[in-house]
Amino acid sequence: MLKKYLIAFFISMVPLIELRAAVPYSIAMGLPTLQAYIVCIVGNMVPVPIIFLFARKVLEWGKDKKIIGKFFTFCLEKGHKGGEKLKATAGRGLFVALLLFVGIPLPGTGAWTGTLAASILDMDFKESVIAVLLGVILAGVIMGLLSAGVLSGLKLF
Repeated sequence: MLKKYLIAFFISMVPLIELRAAVPYSIAMGLPTLQAYIVCIVGNMVPVPIIFLFARKVLEWGKDKKIIGKFFTFCLEKGHKGGEKLKATAGRGLFVALLLFVGIPLPGTGAWTGTLAASILDMDFKESVIAVLLGVILAGVIMGLLSAGVLSGLKLF
């Protein structure tokens, strides 16, 4: 049983799949829903402070390196451009925009991407972490309901 919890925890930490894969895995493996959900949220949130505090610095450091420079520059420019567009559109609702960006389980969204965007936008650390946490909780609820078949009757997904 501990092995299944650990697998769910580590799946939650993997970029792109994150909690969106860990919750269905947990349900499929027969883990108690509430405990598995909590483990998945914690696993998904572990990298968030590290990403917020260091990802932008690593991208800035690597942008002038020979092999990785073009990709890192692309990431910075894309993030900055997207961040400015989001800032202009969301205005004072940036917190809610970040929460929904992380919370709606679509490809390319999630805690990793949302935290990186918050870092590039120079959002407040505490506000960003809270928005990402609430988004992760929302994504977990959505994935849990989808995995349990609750939303299948609505024909939304």
